[in-house]
Amino acid sequence: MREVITSLQNPKVKKAVKLADRKERNATGLFLIEGYREIKHAADSAVVFQTLFVCSEFFLGTNENALIDLIRNRGVEVVVCSQQVFQKLSYRDRPDGLLAIAVQMQLSLKDFIANFTAKKDPFLVVAEAIEKPGNLGTILRSADAAGVNGVIVCDRCTDIYNPNVVRASIGTLFTIPVVEASTVETLRWLQEQKIKVVAATPSAEEEFTRIHLTGGIAIAVGTEQLGLSETWMQAADLKVRIPMYGVADSLNVATATTLLLYEAVRQRQ
Repeated sequence: MREVITSLQNPKVKKAVKLADRKERNATGLFLIEGYREIKHAADSAVVFQTLFVCSEFFLGTNENALIDLIRNRGVEVVVCSQQVFQKLSYRDRPDGLLAIAVQMQLSLKDFIANFTAKKDPFLVVAEAIEKPGNLGTILRSADAAGVNGVIVCDRCTDIYNPNVVRASIGTLFTIPVVEASTVETLRWLQEQKIKVVAATPSAEEEFTRIHLTGGIAIAVGTEQLGLSETWMQAADLKVRIPMYGVADSLNVATATTLLLYEAVRQRQ
């Protein structure tokens, strides 16, 4: 009979709880992945797991045991928890009984560049200083759905390994290349590769549906409140606006990104 952890003071539980804090993630190079879909996407990619916490009372009946066996067969420690302990570990209102500690991927721009040496007409997203984890996660989800080749997070405000980024992305953080880099090095690389920067701004003359979004492009989006910095606006090859017909003067950054991505998809097809 496998031992069930019932104490909140268990060292393994305390270690996992600490990883909700960004400083602890930075210090250890570890992060949390919660949820069947998210862990499944991570397991199908190159993510390295350290520990998997499970609580069968919360299972939703989506082949959890097969996923647990897959991860256990890779030599990963599987820890069975009581409901009380798992609720302490979980950061969801409705946990589904699976939570993993994994090793951060730590890709550099150099690693990212290696994927594009022979790629024709790269299709990228640059997210500058996005503040809200939910928005960054949704941008990753839309980028995956639109078939984007990669996402560059510049001058980060939000840690890409924030549990809420992982959750909002539903694990697509692991399905496309995602790297963190500075604005300076990112702009230098984009210019060297002749990849056009597309920036959305209310002051642009052309609507986004009337600009050619084919060829190598990087759709750049900025902070929720202020948009892209002046550095990115000056570097933009194309400036477009999304028409607004109501009283609001801007869209949520993740929503605006999705609109731009799918217009690019439409044109590139």
